[in-house]
Amino acid sequence: MYAYLQPEEGRPRRRRRWPWIVAGLLIPVVAAAGVIWALRTEGSPEDTADRYLAAWSAEDYTTMRTLVADPPADFESWHRRFRTDLKLTQASFHRPRPSGVFAASAADTGGVVGFSAKLAGPRDWDYSGDLKLVERDGGWRVAWTPAAIHPLLRKGLSLRVVKQDGDPLQVLAADGTPVNTPDAPGSVQQLVEGVKQTIPDRFNAENRARIDLVQGDQVVKTVVEPGKTRPVQTTIDLKVHRAGAEALDGVRKPASLVALRASTGEILAVVNKPGGFNRALLGKYPPGSTFKVVTASALVADGAEPARQVSCPAEKNIGGFPFHNAGFEDFGTLTFQEAFAHSCNTTFGEMSVAELNGGRLAKVARSFGFGTPITPGVPAVRAEFPDPKDDTDLASASIGQGRVLASPLNMASVAAAIASGAWIAPRLVTGEAIPGAQPDNPRPLEQGVVAALRELMPAVVTDGTAHAVRFPSGTAGKTGTAEYGSGKEPPAHSWFIGYKGDLAFAVIVEGGGAGSAVAAPIAARFLTAMS
Repeated sequence: MYAYLQPEEGRPRRRRRWPWIVAGLLIPVVAAAGVIWALRTEGSPEDTADRYLAAWSAEDYTTMRTLVADPPADFESWHRRFRTDLKLTQASFHRPRPSGVFAASAADTGGVVGFSAKLAGPRDWDYSGDLKLVERDGGWRVAWTPAAIHPLLRKGLSLRVVKQDGDPLQVLAADGTPVNTPDAPGSVQQLVEGVKQTIPDRFNAENRARIDLVQGDQVVKTVVEPGKTRPVQTTIDLKVHRAGAEALDGVRKPASLVALRASTGEILAVVNKPGGFNRALLGKYPPGSTFKVVTASALVADGAEPARQVSCPAEKNIGGFPFHNAGFEDFGTLTFQEAFAHSCNTTFGEMSVAELNGGRLAKVARSFGFGTPITPGVPAVRAEFPDPKDDTDLASASIGQGRVLASPLNMASVAAAIASGAWIAPRLVTGEAIPGAQPDNPRPLEQGVVAALRELMPAVVTDGTAHAVRFPSGTAGKTGTAEYGSGKEPPAHSWFIGYKGDLAFAVIVEGGGAGSAVAAPIAARFLTAMS
């Protein structure tokens, strides 16, 4: 009988087919008939499997052949056809690492080593297979058959990817209504195109293919079903959108309206009239006096109170440049709240130069999102507030002129910040990884600033520049008449931004003139429809 060698101390005993063989050595074994000399098989089945799978992942078929016992003549063509038929762009194969100290060796389980495959192509696919290994010429080799590629393969069978046409990826409004349809409003279709531009990979019909086991041209069975497409979810509220579109009815000049849920930054409506250019998200305009919301926040943070007495002359020379109020109106001495309500340019220009030098206004502008990339899931521009170069530049910036630029979305976010108490990055697409997206953590405003602006903005509607417009109760806002171009009386964009409850919004009419006369009535129609 054979004499068994004892296992090393602390290691589990393993039963082997030739227990008396020591690695790499010819050793004598005492038997009844005398001494038998035996050669230990080098390495392990797992070592060979690892090298084979690594070579397979690298498409190194030459190395693979050296690890196969009796490779067939069509060994390489099997593997190339496998990649071609599945249209693979990437493939990796590896042996799952065993868990636990006492995991069984392939030498104890008939030489079978399991592996995992991860394939990428028109249809991504992960599967598991087995390699059968045998002892050959003092080492372990793969006993290859087509089943070593995939368990279902044998002579005459192959795996093939089949592209399958399906319904286009759906883009949904907040209530689940598909909006990438021909009957969707034009401005909404414009947003859908923006979504496709931002996350194009989601619209490439990825994994809309299946994988079949075929024999010639006959399908034996479908091995992998087409992947289910997950729709793209947006925050668009079609009711809010319709109210915005109706509010722009009859407006003859290019105009847009943006509405947000102030507490979350969700974009509820984006309306552009006419279509073609998405001015609501991509237009860059001087915000005019709507920017006084930001300037007033900076002044309040630095100690200005709504009841403070200030001066509002018709015209004021600041830094060698004459600033004047709309229509050269002289309000004399009044409260800071009244100066805000009447949109006194001379007051804000003078106070900003006296109290907001040294970058203070720029810092507060940044807290309202100026300079921050806007990544809502569709292309959108950031608001710009370049550092003022001198007193004249600062005074111009304080009333939203000069080099200050913003889109209607940017200014709707300013109004939303007062309504909610924090600036929140606007978003249109939810549940998706948006390229270049910034952290959307809210930027809380100072409580005193929020409290003051919630007094100042309602006064614009009740007693200030928009008092002649019939707004629903509870509306807070700010008019803006943003001059552009040149001349003694240059043309102006008409603005109105504001909020009512948790609904924040911005309206612009290009070249519309006074904000109180054009944009404010549009905003009032919108809010009335929402009431």
